[in-house]
Amino acid sequence: MKADEILSQMHKPLATGSYVMLAVSDTGVGMDAATASKIFEPFFTTKEIGKGTGLGLPMVYGIVRQAGGNVWVYSEPGRGTTFKIYLPSAELKLGMEAKVDEEAPTSRREGFTILLVEDDELMRQLTRQLLAEHGYETLEAKDGQEALAIARSHSGQIDLLLTDVVMPGMSGPELVARLNGERPNMKTVYMSGYTGELIGQEDTTTRGIPLLEKPFTRAGLLLTLHQALD
Repeated sequence: MKADEILSQMHKPLATGSYVMLAVSDTGVGMDAATASKIFEPFFTTKEIGKGTGLGLPMVYGIVRQAGGNVWVYSEPGRGTTFKIYLPSAELKLGMEAKVDEEAPTSRREGFTILLVEDDELMRQLTRQLLAEHGYETLEAKDGQEALAIARSHSGQIDLLLTDVVMPGMSGPELVARLNGERPNMKTVYMSGYTGELIGQEDTTTRGIPLLEKPFTRAGLLLTLHQALD
């Protein structure tokens, strides 16, 4: 995959360039934000004394960073955990032809309104900026309740709902179910840090709706929106 400037900003200090991504997911108890922020610290462990050294993940992180890559973790209590490992592509060193990423649509999409729902402030800010650069009018909300209020107070048309799947309080599928009756012509695109397979296993309400796996690229986002709206 190609890491562009958008993905790099969402996943610092990942540099732009070509990468191979390895995703590992489980269906365990998951982690809260406080625990997830410490998992790469040496000797940090949630296991009982004598049952864990707290060195496994720091070693993985160190090896990946030394290779010029990075590790990204997405987890919610009760929803399992997904690790995404990015390693610089060795295609050039091996004499292989690099795979060309599909180009994003370059034309501006004037006249379309998108309701963006994302609880991560940085992700929401970068996505809103990208949408504005390509002509989309964007309404933004930090959670499902705020999105409901915005959708009900907005007098104009909302062409597409771009929402995270797992959020505090109201989930993306719950939000979609509540808005479908009020705005039946509105399209939907989901975003999630979990892999598509894991989402499909845990939540049947996401099936049949386009899913953008985080962190996504500019091309990935714009192509998905372009296809959904057309």
